[in-house]
Amino acid sequence: MDPNLALKALAALAHPTRLDAFRLLVRHEPDGLSTGALVEASGLSQSTLSTHLAVLAKAGLVSADKRGRHQIQRANINTLRGLMIFLAKDCCQGRAELCEPLLADLTCCRRTGRP
Repeated sequence: MDPNLALKALAALAHPTRLDAFRLLVRHEPDGLSTGALVEASGLSQSTLSTHLAVLAKAGLVSADKRGRHQIQRANINTLRGLMIFLAKDCCQGRAELCEPLLADLTCCRRTGRP
């Protein structure tokens, strides 16, 4: 991942509302959530939440698909993966055994199906 893209993603996630919305969308992959469900979960107005979603979308973290009358918001798992790899790529100066706890925490996603 390009450092500028990483900074844009980190900046987008550096707000409690956007971080909460993104984590909620990650939990609902691959189906995503309607904008209305996100509004209800956040307790914000639709216009306020839409502004936050626009920031996440501009950073490549969220995308929207139209399904019938609903906008379905989805987390971009490829961007999340790229950001995580970017952050941990040079982990522990090549000493893989030091990164094993991090990798073990991430492998729980495969076993449980949850991030």
